[in-house]
Order: sequence, then C-alpha cells, then structure tokens
Amino acid sequence: MSAGELWRLTACEAVGLLKRREVSPLELIDAAGERIAATDGVINALPTLCLERARDHAKRLMKEGGDSLLAGLPIAVKDLNDVAGVRTTYGSPIYENHVPTRSDILVETLESRGAVVIGKSNTPEFGAGASTFNEVFGKTRNPWNREKSVAGSSGGSAAALAAGQAWLATGSDLGGSLRTPASFCSVVGLRPSPGRVARGPTTEPFNNLSVAGPMARNADDTALFLDAMCGAHREDPMSLAAPAVSFAETVAERRLPRRIGYSRDLGIMPIDAEVAAICEQAAQAFAAMGVEVVEAAPNFSEARDCFQTLRAAGFVTSLAATLRDHRDKLKPEVIWNIERGLALDADAIAAAQLARGRLYKSVARFFESHDLLLCPAAIVPPFDVDTRYVEEVGGTRFDSYIDWIAITFAITLTSCPAVSVPAGFTEAGLPVGLQIVGPPRGEAEALTAAALLDDATGLSKLLPIDPRE
Repeated sequence: MSAGELWRLTACEAVGLLKRREVSPLELIDAAGERIAATDGVINALPTLCLERARDHAKRLMKEGGDSLLAGLPIAVKDLNDVAGVRTTYGSPIYENHVPTRSDILVETLESRGAVVIGKSNTPEFGAGASTFNEVFGKTRNPWNREKSVAGSSGGSAAALAAGQAWLATGSDLGGSLRTPASFCSVVGLRPSPGRVARGPTTEPFNNLSVAGPMARNADDTALFLDAMCGAHREDPMSLAAPAVSFAETVAERRLPRRIGYSRDLGIMPIDAEVAAICEQAAQAFAAMGVEVVEAAPNFSEARDCFQTLRAAGFVTSLAATLRDHRDKLKPEVIWNIERGLALDADAIAAAQLARGRLYKSVARFFESHDLLLCPAAIVPPFDVDTRYVEEVGGTRFDSYIDWIAITFAITLTSCPAVSVPAGFTEAGLPVGLQIVGPPRGEAEALTAAALLDDATGLSKLLPIDPRE
C-alpha cells in the first residue's frame, strides 16, 4: 500500500505495521493530515488539529523504543475530553478559547499506551443532544450523505472514522452518544460498563450514567482500543482492573452465544419500519449461525421517566453554576434540561432511583437465560443535518429533545455494556445500526457478537469512504 493510501488500513493493520517497523508514526500522522485536509472541509468532523504536538509525541515514542499497545497510532479525541496544550471547547462558546494544562485521565492513559492525538472531534454543546452542531464550530455532516446528520454527541468521532481521517476515535455516552452516531455513520461504538474506562478528573466521580468509550470501523479495532483505555486509576473510585485476558484476544476467538433475545422496540418506542426490518434481518443472521434467537427483553416500561429525572438531576450538579453565570451563551435545550433538574423534588429523584432498581432486577433475570439482548441502535435513519432533533416518528410526538433516543438511554440505566454495529442500509443508502447489549461487565461478549455479525455482513469492508453528495 502506498503512503497516500495508509488511511485505508484498519487500526489493527496499522498497529501491526508500526510494531514491525514497516511504517512510522510520523508517516501515519502525515497520511491522516492529508486525508483530513482532503475531506474535512465538507464534513467538519475534526475542527481542531494538533499535528505538530502529535509529531513531537511520535518522535519521543520512536526515540524511547519499546512495544506499547498502540505503538504510535494516531487517534482523534472528542472535544469533551481535555488534551493538554490543545484548544478544548466542550462545544460551547463559553470555552471557545479554553486551553487546558492537564489532559483528561482517558487521554493520559491512551498516550501512555502509545496513542498519538492528532485532533479534537466535534460535539454538541457539553455533549447535550443527539445531533452534532454548536455555536463554535458549526454542524458536522454525514460522510454517507452530506445533507444528513451524524447524530451525537460523539458525531465528529464517528464521521472522522467513516471518512478515513483517523483509525480510532474516543467518544462518551450518557444517553446514547457513542451508539447513535455509530449507527448513523456505519461504524462501531461501544458504551462500556461504568468503571471500565477511568474518568476524570471530575467533580462527579461517582456518576455511573456517563461513560467514555471507544469507536472504530470494526469490532476487532474497537476491542484493541478498549484494551488501550481500560484499567484502574486512583483518581476514579469506580474504575475497574483490566481483564486477565485482553478484549482483543477474547474477541478473536469468535465464540458463539447460545441464546439471544431480540426486541424491535424494547416495548417503549415507535420505530421507523425500514429500520425495524433491517435490524430484524441482522438479528436473524445469528440464527443462521446456529444461535437461538427469541423475542424477549427485560421490562423497560419505567425507563423513560426514570432516565429523564436522573439526567436532569445530573445537569444541575454539572451545569447549574454555568446557567447562573452564562445563561446567554447556552443553547435552549441545555437551559431546559438544567431548569427541569432544578424543579425536581426529593420524591421524584427517589422514585427514579427505585425505578432503576426494579429495571436492573428485571435485567438480571433476563441474563439468567439469555446471553445477549439485541435491538435497534436508533429508531430512525440519519435525518436532515439542519434538524436539531427528532420530534415525531410514526405519529408519536416526543416531549423533549432527547426522547427520541430512549432506545439507547433505556440501556444506559442498566449499566450493561452495549455496542452499535452496522446492520445495513436503507433503500436511500443511509446506515442503520444494531445495538448489542451484553450482560453486566460483558464487553467481551458484546464485542464478540459484533465481530460475528460483521464477519457475516462484511459491512466494515465498505469503510472508509469519500464523503458523498
């Protein structure tokens, strides 16, 4: 492969070349820079670049030698995560010129394991909202159709991967921010178990609704990236030790699940008919492998109200002071969410916590007899890039800007790992993702199933693509 085609490599292929010294980190940085220059003008996925910082880091790695896990592979980091010395805006005009002096724990961990940060990916303000636009950098466009949204909030990362601007990209997920953009861009996005990827420094170290996680073009690359992210950290009281056997090794075994539950809508959501048909077909691919696939799901009937309450309470903790000091610079959806939280009383918060407990009890029972849960990763295909959020599906109108992602935020409440994997395309050529939910702390099982589905469909081989009209 010529130097100009290095962006087409998978992450595993690129790391293999790096470890064999057949290509250098500097060559990959140059290849990424050229690809970004050729494509980002039309998709706006990586608005902030730090290529000179990346080259300096790569030179240090090359001088030190050794055999780190990622071996100098360039990555993109979501603009919610601090990178020392690099403009980090959180998608908000309040922080338009913010340059942190310390990196996020996630970034420190990745850089210690051989990742080289080449840029920051676009995100909605403070990651709030499932469509990627903000007042600092504007909107990110979908490489599969530039008139469509990439969803959010890890939309810049998903678009950068699909367009070949980076081999791996970080994301974060509260209500679906890793999974929905993955679905819209036909990449893989994993929401890990809380604690699997250390977070911080943060004023909310015990928050188990929001997590950071990996995005990649296929499941094997995602497993490699998760290995580079995971491990206990003294500043994160919830962080988990890395597994004895790496995720990459386990996924490579391709062990079949025995019994899978599939649900069209988790019993709580309207679903676009074409999306439902594509996800049903993807689920039946497991039946063709000899896996028992049945219609089944835990009881999610209380999930919508429960999540909305807990999310609103979290917005008070993290952003009430910002509302007080910078109300004029916040987008209306963020203001609404904070004010909803401020209006909560103790009874409402207690009721939500009890409802979450009942849901988890149902989930635990479900996984006694099922290895995985499958459902759509998004209820619609990518929508118009100028649409702020989905207001109606199938005659059902939604009450707020996040109601349409209940199919992912319901899973958030369970603390189970969940991955969005490409399932197919609509007749208009728009991507659709299948959500694969693993048992508690079952990232390996979920990623293995994602790899098995990709082996069956071959959809990851379509990536990366040139951004399309």
